[in-house]
Amino acid sequence: MTRRDALRAGGVAALAGLAGCTVLPSAPGRAGGGGDDGRDSPVAVASFFSFFDFGRQIADGTPLTVENLVPTGLHGHGWEPNASITQRIIEADAFVHVGEDFQPWADRAIQTIRSDGVDTALINAREGVELVDLAETLDQEEEGVGEQRGLDPHFWLDPQRAKQSVDNIAEGFAAVVPEHADAFRDNAETYSSEVLDRIDRDYEAIFDASDRDIVQLAAHNAFQYIGVRYGVQMRPLVTNLAASGDVKPADIREAAAVIDENDITYIANGVFESQRPAQQLVRETDVVAYFPVTPYAGVREEWVEERWGYEEIADNINMPTFDIVLGNKTPEDAAPSPAWLEQWRNFEPI
Repeated sequence: MTRRDALRAGGVAALAGLAGCTVLPSAPGRAGGGGDDGRDSPVAVASFFSFFDFGRQIADGTPLTVENLVPTGLHGHGWEPNASITQRIIEADAFVHVGEDFQPWADRAIQTIRSDGVDTALINAREGVELVDLAETLDQEEEGVGEQRGLDPHFWLDPQRAKQSVDNIAEGFAAVVPEHADAFRDNAETYSSEVLDRIDRDYEAIFDASDRDIVQLAAHNAFQYIGVRYGVQMRPLVTNLAASGDVKPADIREAAAVIDENDITYIANGVFESQRPAQQLVRETDVVAYFPVTPYAGVREEWVEERWGYEEIADNINMPTFDIVLGNKTPEDAAPSPAWLEQWRNFEPI
């Protein structure tokens, strides 16, 4: 009997201290898998939506089931799960995570798995990815990741860097289910070349088309890799890496100055973040409206129903908004549909 089998039989009472007591608003997503709704197939769980989505693309057509641990409607950075999530990790064949120092609950789970000899395979999606230094716009007390805690963890916003994580996940899955290793690697290559490269080209076209090289965000400091990749300044209003930081009066004043100096009419705001700072900028500056942007860190119910992933969110949320805030197109021309414009112009909180 493996350690995981023993824990299946005896529960996870000994591990309950791993996480807080947050009540899950809804069940995480699942994809792939074989008979009996995947219960008899190998299972991989992911600590973050983007890597769940990459995982399900990689596992397509194989018996491996991939599960998203982050509940619908929540941002993946800063969430503290309850003990049921710990149990899911222990029962899984593999745990896809984002590397140390990004999600404390995941770090604690990994420590427990290692110290207790649990045989859940650990797949670090960040391994081998070249990270950039923390942005100068960060709070001076903010800490990032890496040995010196001075690196920005949000690498997956750059589609080219995201390709390394796709390869990492494919190799991790190949070790867990070796009889399907070729399928995992083929799927990873197809996704990287056909999807991530295409997204990269589309983003590049959007940023190259603009005469403006600055984007004002009423959102947290998660978008630096977009700026690094496409040569644009991403100006966050919330100077924390996580989507939970406070907005100070000085932050509003600085954003107002950027808006005035650059004749900015539209700004971007995080889908899963507070809308109050964006609303304040609309009231107090020449900004007319804000539109949605997301670092692929969470999903809405309708996105789950439509099986949206990294690709669909890039196409239907981020790209139209960047076209608008960069001044490439009017909101009416950039919006995929009139319904999109009605939903997302000065959108309300979830």
